[in-house]
Amino acid sequence: MKAVTFPGDRKLDIIEIPDPTPGPGEVVLEIKASGMCGSDLKFYRAVGGPASLGFKASAGPVVAGHEPCGVVVAVGPGVEKNQAHIGMRAMVHHYRGCGVCPQCSTGWMQLCDEGVKEVYGVTGHGAHAKYMKAPARTLVTLPDELSFETGAAIACGTGTAWGALQRMGLMGQHSIAIFGQGPVGLSATQLAATMGAHVIALDVSPERLARAKEFGAAEIINPATTDDVVGAIKALTHGLGAHLSLDASSSADARAQAVRCVRTWGKACFVGEGGSVSLDVSPDLLRRQVTLIGSWTFSTVGQAECARYVADRGIAVDKLFTHRWRLDQAKEAYQLFDQQSSGKGVILPV
Repeated sequence: MKAVTFPGDRKLDIIEIPDPTPGPGEVVLEIKASGMCGSDLKFYRAVGGPASLGFKASAGPVVAGHEPCGVVVAVGPGVEKNQAHIGMRAMVHHYRGCGVCPQCSTGWMQLCDEGVKEVYGVTGHGAHAKYMKAPARTLVTLPDELSFETGAAIACGTGTAWGALQRMGLMGQHSIAIFGQGPVGLSATQLAATMGAHVIALDVSPERLARAKEFGAAEIINPATTDDVVGAIKALTHGLGAHLSLDASSSADARAQAVRCVRTWGKACFVGEGGSVSLDVSPDLLRRQVTLIGSWTFSTVGQAECARYVADRGIAVDKLFTHRWRLDQAKEAYQLFDQQSSGKGVILPV
């Protein structure tokens, strides 16, 4: 089968590899949709060769794509029918841990006490291909009401936004400032607005801000044309600041503003990977009783809850996708995505 790999330096290869065969406890999915995530760009842009960005590096090229969604077409020995079966519509929780520690057994395989064994699309073959092999325990059922594209979004970007909002305890009476309106930030805007919150969306791209408005943002702010971002947020929240904030941009300035824009007793959450931030601890945190949260994706339980919520509320997650690409168009797809001015893309291998 043909598969996409990231050799680094903004290059992309489409290589030929054997179709996978499931081993004990494993399944093979025919991939129907494989989402393009903002974190893909760290691997696509990696200087000097393939990057694992802190994870144990793999030997040889790795198939990209960590937002998998498809249909089970093969089941290995030892897989129970209530775990996976041929024809099952499923997303993949894109991590493999030991499977038995307290973290893995509660669905948090990325937090495995022995260290995450594989991150699919990074250190293990992912979903930018016709087929993908994964442990059956990593599958999360895709509700019949949802498209495969929606499932791909929930498999990382939308699920990550859901996980962060849940950790902050977002409620309808809250105001929330969301920094960065890429796929994760825009998902957070869509979900938070659906939950009834007053959303203030921030991005330096006018196109992305316009989409944030379409997705339910009550207010939009462009930090590139605003002298005092924190002051602007306070002006929209009766001078108090937002109840909550979420940084999905990985920008040092945005992270600092996300902390400083919340009111006394407020909560700020970081989901953007990499980078750093500088804070003045006493005025920014201690003397306002601010809670700072780091949120890394979601559990299998959270992934299933997000999918059920989206299905039950009829949330149009598919609208996140502005571009749909065939596998043989992957080079063009990532060249466009690299500009970070468009919406979300998805690879449709079949």
